[in-house]
Amino acid sequence: MKLGAFLLRRILLSILVLFGISVMIFVIARIVPGDPARMALGPRAPKDVVERLRQEMYLDKPLPEQYFYWIKGVVTGDFGKSLYTKRDVSEDIRDYLPATMELVLLAGFLMVIFAVVLGTLAARYRDTWVDTLIRMLSYLGVALPAFVVAVLFLLLFGYVWPILPTLGRISAGVTPPPTITGMLTFDSLITGNLPAFWDSFKHLLLPGIALALGSIFQEARITRSAMVENMNKDFLAAERGYGIPERTVMFKYLLKPSLIPTVSVMGLDFASLFGNAFLVELIFNWPGISRYGINAMLRKDLNAISAVIIIFGLVFVIVNIVVDVIVAYLDPRIRLGGVRGT
Repeated sequence: MKLGAFLLRRILLSILVLFGISVMIFVIARIVPGDPARMALGPRAPKDVVERLRQEMYLDKPLPEQYFYWIKGVVTGDFGKSLYTKRDVSEDIRDYLPATMELVLLAGFLMVIFAVVLGTLAARYRDTWVDTLIRMLSYLGVALPAFVVAVLFLLLFGYVWPILPTLGRISAGVTPPPTITGMLTFDSLITGNLPAFWDSFKHLLLPGIALALGSIFQEARITRSAMVENMNKDFLAAERGYGIPERTVMFKYLLKPSLIPTVSVMGLDFASLFGNAFLVELIFNWPGISRYGINAMLRKDLNAISAVIIIFGLVFVIVNIVVDVIVAYLDPRIRLGGVRGT
């Protein structure tokens, strides 16, 4: 019951956040210089044609009424036409979003596994060469932006040591699987197309690692710091006093509370991967939603920009809810304190 109330409170707050995001996007779209209808049809379109499109887009209505029709379209998945692709924005989202989802899911998986493993190793072997090596790699990984790592991977594995594909999602000679989720690796596994799975997975590795590398080392440092800070806490001294082996103390009693700050940062980093992926997608010619969003911004495609921002905002909200639930599980005091405060 208490967990349900905690979750309900987070969902209601998230709905308010999404409402604020929608208002902000609508206002920005309306204050950007230029008539959206004129921008959609071009400078040579007749005035009566532009006026007809303005009426179809409800631009001749008062702002509150414009917002009502706009948010109604957003809720139903109708974002209008894209000036960039000349198609419905919802179709573009359906085509481009799975590619970025696939990339971000791999990056997030690598981030979770390697950040916890490296941070735990550094804390377990504190002040040894293992700890020193991981910390040095952490400084390097955090300092290098994802696009720099992507360029290095492109040069290394595309020219110097060409063992992995560096462009696109699947090789030209491989038959892609039928579209089910839009994510090639998942669709290949679902349909039993193992050659397509292996080929698409190889295409996914380099951009996924490049996107995840900085977050991995940043969260490894946070994990190490939290574990080192908790090592001398009284509850661990009591566990050791009962004769519990050090390995069990480390992985069962120390790791769980130490993961709270890591999970909090990890959630924000995971959601940020969607926005940070555009340069990685551009370098590896990856047809994802982040690259689509940047191209829409360069062309002042307001319908596409609004859709991409709404999707990114929704991702942040969902990830924050999941992180709150995980943190509440790791430390019930947070969950119970949140419920008492309502």
